[in-house]
Amino acid sequence: MSSPQRFSSSLKGLAATVLELLQIRLELLSVEAQEEVLRIGALLVYGAFAVTLLGLGLCFLAMLITVALWDSHRLLPLAVFAVLFLALGGLAAYQARQRVLSGSRLFSASIDELRRDRDGLRP
Repeated sequence: MSSPQRFSSSLKGLAATVLELLQIRLELLSVEAQEEVLRIGALLVYGAFAVTLLGLGLCFLAMLITVALWDSHRLLPLAVFAVLFLALGGLAAYQARQRVLSGSRLFSASIDELRRDRDGLRP
C-alpha cells in the first residue's frame, strides 16, 4: 500500500470515528430531552392537582372559620385569610421566579461528555 492510500484510509477511519462519536452524543442529547419532557410533564400534572386541591381546602377552611366567627368577629377572619393567602401567593411567586432565574441543567451529561471528548483529542 502506498503512502497516499494509507493516509486516505487513515483519514476515512478518523472521519468514521468522529461521525460515530457525534451520533452517540446526539442520541444522548435526544434521550436527555425526552427524559426532561417526561419529568416536566409529570411535574405539571402533579403540581396542578396539588394546587387545585390545596386551594379548595384553604377556601373551605377560610369559609368554615369565617362562618364559625360570624356572630362575634365578622371581618377579622376575612382579613386574616386575605393577608395569609396574599403573603403565601407572593412567596410562591418569588420562589418560582428564583427557580426560573437559576436556570436548568438540561443536557448536562452531554455537555460533560463533549468536554471529555474535546480534552481527549487535545495533545
